[in-house]
Amino acid sequence: MHCPFCRHADSRVVDSRTSDDGASIRRRRQCPECNRRFTTIETASLSVVKRSGVTEPFSREKIVNGVRKACQGRPVNEDDLAVLAQRVEETIRASGSAELDAYEIGLAILGPLRELDEVAYLRFASVYQAFDSLEDFESAITSLRVDREEREAAAGRAAAEAADDAATDREAAPQP
Repeated sequence: MHCPFCRHADSRVVDSRTSDDGASIRRRRQCPECNRRFTTIETASLSVVKRSGVTEPFSREKIVNGVRKACQGRPVNEDDLAVLAQRVEETIRASGSAELDAYEIGLAILGPLRELDEVAYLRFASVYQAFDSLEDFESAITSLRVDREEREAAAGRAAAEAADDAATDREAAPQP
């Protein structure tokens, strides 16, 4: 690491700490030539291997742009897209691989997009998974309906349990 002050070709690491999110390392360095200190931040780079075999650096902006097209006319704002892109990147980094296929990134997008907006999910999935027929759409819609019904049933059970717990607490409380 070159010293930014005197351009000496070497420096010594004085302290290393991981960032709060764990995605980067902050290093405090000291130049042996001029004795000045400076900080570097190191992150692991991710590469995407496209279908054509071309490798390019991972970009959150490409995820946002691709998903933005599927979200046109939907009640999804830029902050929602940024959070989705961050979740996708965290999922990809958690895999531990430095090089990923574009297909794997698309799979990582589908889950968070499904939670964000079902219509945008269908739009994205229809292109990404190359829906060929109405049956493909019907299958995806049926899957979405089943998931929604399961979520609603679970929420209803949780609400009923909370009401039962509250009633039990009221019965067990001493009366004045």
